[in-house]
Amino acid sequence: MAGLNGGIIGKDNTPEQQSVSETITTFTSSGTLTLQPATTQVDYLVIGGGGGGGRGANFGGGGGGAGGYRTGSSFSVSGPTIPVTVGAGGTAQSQGSSPFANHGTDGSNSVFSSITANGGGGGAGYYGKPGRDGGSGGGGVGGPGVYAGGSGNTPPTSPSQGNDGGAGSNAPSFSGTGRGGGGGGSTSAGIQGASPTTNSGNGGNGTASSITGSPVTRAGGGGGAGQGNAANAPGGFTPNGSGGPGGGGDGENRNAPITPAGAGTVNTGSGGGGANVLTAGNAGSGVVIIKEPASSQLINTSGMWSMDAVYTAVKGSNWTNA
Repeated sequence: MAGLNGGIIGKDNTPEQQSVSETITTFTSSGTLTLQPATTQVDYLVIGGGGGGGRGANFGGGGGGAGGYRTGSSFSVSGPTIPVTVGAGGTAQSQGSSPFANHGTDGSNSVFSSITANGGGGGAGYYGKPGRDGGSGGGGVGGPGVYAGGSGNTPPTSPSQGNDGGAGSNAPSFSGTGRGGGGGGSTSAGIQGASPTTNSGNGGNGTASSITGSPVTRAGGGGGAGQGNAANAPGGFTPNGSGGPGGGGDGENRNAPITPAGAGTVNTGSGGGGANVLTAGNAGSGVVIIKEPASSQLINTSGMWSMDAVYTAVKGSNWTNA
């Protein structure tokens, strides 16, 4: 303790440096981030929920678009807590549901502070309808016409949070030649059903991030489904499109062996695969990852008050006992 009359009130502490290690927090569902002491800036990865695949009902349904992909570093924050929202993946039209053909539903937004990553657009199911807009756009349906994919980076952000879905191919009849477009991915657009191969459109590529230490690819678009009808033998159906790298679901495969559309991988924000007559693929939910850098702060700095400082504060009505 300081001297009785020597001018110090309270404990005479020696200031010390307190170190805080790098902290990585991954949110797979909505919650609250509690910042470490002295954290004023963070790195972030925020991905919205992907869009569900479309069900074309004898037309090739479009793949769902990936959720918006937003990443940055040295982002200013203030706490002590920050709410976090993780967007759900969009759902897909099921077999036997009404109406018979329909879009996949859009994904939901993920939010951290002022950063919003929008949900991906659902893949198209009705012919004559484009894929839905979103963080990345859903693929267009294959059928008797060229039906556009949905627009990505909707609403617009800079840098872009996603890409467009691929268009469906032009097929004049139930000939087994129509192909659904692939959903957009965070790195590239979905592939149009008619190009570059005889397959339905592949989903767009996802993006690799090393925010957790090792590179992980997320936010791939869903693959489109091929067209066909009951008059076609299984071998007459067009091949399905593959999901984009990063967790996109494959489109329904109508060639033997027949396999249903694949779902987007959970917590990657990837799109679900498009369907023909089976159930389309649900999309992957989003994710929020926050990295707080190593830091340090001074502690034991309180309690240092001289008698003269106290007298001046009391005289000026600036002293409280709080």
